[in-house]
Amino acid sequence: MTDETRVEWRAWGADAFAEAQSADEPILLSLTATWCSDCHEMDAETYAEPRIAANINDGFVPIRVDVDRHPRIRERYNMGGFPSTVFLTPDGRPMTGTTFVRPDGMRQVIERVREVWEKKGSDAGRMPRALGGDLPPGGELSDRIEEHLAGQLEVTFDEQHGGWGDAQKFPLPRTIEFALKRDQQRALRSLDAVRDGLFDPVEGGFFRYADDRSWTNPHREKTLESNAALVRAFANGYRYTGDSAYRDPAVETAHFLVESLWSGTGFGGSMGPGAGTDYYLLGAEGREDSPGPRTDFTVYAGGNALAVDSLLVLAGLTDDETARKYADRALHRIGEDLVDDGVVTHFQSGGESGESLLLEDHARVVAAACRARQVLGTDGVAGESYLDFATSVADAAIDELFDDGSFRDGPTTGDGLLSHPLRPLDGNVEMANALVDLAILTGDDRYRDVAEETMAAFAGAWDRIGVQVAEYGAVAARLLRDPLVVEIGGDVGTDLHRAALRVADHEALVVPDTDVEHGTARVSHGDTNREATTPDELMRAVSSVTPDA
Repeated sequence: MTDETRVEWRAWGADAFAEAQSADEPILLSLTATWCSDCHEMDAETYAEPRIAANINDGFVPIRVDVDRHPRIRERYNMGGFPSTVFLTPDGRPMTGTTFVRPDGMRQVIERVREVWEKKGSDAGRMPRALGGDLPPGGELSDRIEEHLAGQLEVTFDEQHGGWGDAQKFPLPRTIEFALKRDQQRALRSLDAVRDGLFDPVEGGFFRYADDRSWTNPHREKTLESNAALVRAFANGYRYTGDSAYRDPAVETAHFLVESLWSGTGFGGSMGPGAGTDYYLLGAEGREDSPGPRTDFTVYAGGNALAVDSLLVLAGLTDDETARKYADRALHRIGEDLVDDGVVTHFQSGGESGESLLLEDHARVVAAACRARQVLGTDGVAGESYLDFATSVADAAIDELFDDGSFRDGPTTGDGLLSHPLRPLDGNVEMANALVDLAILTGDDRYRDVAEETMAAFAGAWDRIGVQVAEYGAVAARLLRDPLVVEIGGDVGTDLHRAALRVADHEALVVPDTDVEHGTARVSHGDTNREATTPDELMRAVSSVTPDA
């Protein structure tokens, strides 16, 4: 039982499922998050109501799961938002579910579930289609993928308010980055809308999303992943425009991450609503210390890797030393504490360890290490060079998660639906994008081959992919046409290196300290090459080899 509710929550695991099987009772699964204000409201209003808690305790096996700590459970049981309230058969198959439920609604739901259970028992459970064992529809990569997603930028764009969609508005930073090269006006209008609607001018950072089309009703939680991705999106907006309207939010948000989420060794996962609430500051071990926002200081591998990537992009574009310093520190924390022989562990906190070999964690760590090679040079982490580190993490993912042409989201072990493989499109795209970088930086084409096979595994459904995964179009284009590469004959921090980080497009790669003649930059795009010895010559060389960029 928790302090906020009267429900006798069990932890997810074999004991809870065995109890449900033995008692022949359904499971009530509650998916919650530290940052989720609706979750805490439901605890205080619904699960704390004595009669509801008694009904749940007497007729169900209640299980509570933190979705940040258990992403594989989140992806299999999410009902479309948090909290998610899911009723399962004892073997873990969903019967029905919903999101936030007030006391009266919960009484009705409990009654309906009991009726269904009494009538059908375990036959009431269903297997989600995504876990049915069918492989994604494969096909060939072609230009039509990028063209389709570029067209979707226009078709689904909200011309009145900016952003994509006509109801709740999420910032979609990766979609914005895809649009920056292909529909820059709509990309910048979306950045404007995100800045004006979601940026917190008082405490800094971006709120997670808006509950309305016009961006005027933000949900006031702030997550590391959302803020890190927006640092990169706004920094890239500044790359293309030189406008401080995009640079300043990126810099201020980077400083927010350092000032509000830095735990001492890495970035914490989230911050819930702040002043004016009854929430408490939760330290890394869950202690209630002082009034303030409810903050989760757990250092998650994937979120920190994304922060490293984003902060290094910002540092490369602005010379922001704070961004550079904390990116380096966070990457070292990941390498020293969360990676062992290439295998990434989701988190370690207070004696508890998360799962290992999660696809998203591996993809983001590979991407972060590749970015470090471009911005920080040839140094390394945990006794390895950045590229050796990236290679070991990529190899572990390929060895353990890649089969039948695409990546699973993690091991096919665990209770409930965890034993069923899930092949998420967004996670596969992130990994493929990181592998394209790794292939170019190492010269090892096997990473490109895996990336191409991964992308082709979903290409049979190219016309059904929406703007939420627009990055699919960007990676397909990189595989079909080869990214721009700028190799620098000299150390990091030279005028040529700094210029290259600024003038190349955000899908290009910049490689300092190569065997190119010292003081020279070699610009390559496919079979076209140019050399430059000054920043001005470099700018002209980049323009000449990418006339359509």
